[in-house]
Amino acid sequence: MSARITRRTALRVVGAGLALPLGALALGGLRGAPQPVHWQGVVLGGVSAMTLWHPDPGVARRAIRRMLAEVDRLEDIFSLYRPDSQIARLNRDGALEAPARALVEVIEASLRIASQSGGAFDPTIQPLWRLHAVGPPSARALEQARALVGHDAVDLDARGIRLGREGMAISLNGIAQGHITDRVTEILGNEGFENAVIELGETRALGTGPDGRPFSIGLARPFPPVGIARDLALADAALAVSGGYGTRLPGPGAHHIFDPRTGQSANRLAQVAVLSRRAMWADALSTAIYVAGEASARRLLDGYLGSRAILTRMDGSTVDV
Repeated sequence: MSARITRRTALRVVGAGLALPLGALALGGLRGAPQPVHWQGVVLGGVSAMTLWHPDPGVARRAIRRMLAEVDRLEDIFSLYRPDSQIARLNRDGALEAPARALVEVIEASLRIASQSGGAFDPTIQPLWRLHAVGPPSARALEQARALVGHDAVDLDARGIRLGREGMAISLNGIAQGHITDRVTEILGNEGFENAVIELGETRALGTGPDGRPFSIGLARPFPPVGIARDLALADAALAVSGGYGTRLPGPGAHHIFDPRTGQSANRLAQVAVLSRRAMWADALSTAIYVAGEASARRLLDGYLGSRAILTRMDGSTVDV
């Protein structure tokens, strides 16, 4: 019996679904198997979950409380919903001195993949989100917002972070959830946990199920995003999914994944699922490929060892890359 996890759709700022370890809970009924301890809540505005297996459930419960404290610390850095978070202060003031190491690391990674993707992934996309969230924009308003988007105007050095144009703002929701997922998973591994599924916007498996087999995650169908298209095996690896159905915005076909080059919602693919060693990589790559399109997928994946993708085209056909 494998650890079965169904990936369900949830409305979130970034990403297309959430793997809830419902079937994995049934592993507690296996003779001699450790009982799973499960938590579910909200991280960076998205439904999230953690499931840990340990011979002593009390140890797992205490670990989850410690991980939630770490998540809270990271939300004080990355959350756009907290007015005093570091990213909120950066967007408000246009500069931030002495940023947290985590913020520097994630912005550096986001600028790297922005360059590699030719701007298909861009952390300065927030002005477009603000514009489209209130309704379909005029051509003039769209052009003004597009002028504020450009990763090359982000200055990052030992003194801090500066946004080079007045009115610029960043969103790391296409990569920070992966970073938080990685951070929690790696802390748990360092504390001796061998079996866990962490889903803090993106999904990462620590080890395998307690039966020694990979976790089985059902990848949702994007048309509409209900039901399971296929099962994916996940062991010591991460999964991120991007699809325009994740968060709808006002206007025909409008959703939360924007093409910085047009200022409109991307529409080259229906869904992109990326499996990688780190959730941060999978998170950013799924967004970059979703925007850039199928022709760019292999080149982008080659820059991140062990990464692969499943693309769903607009006609419903799929291709493994």
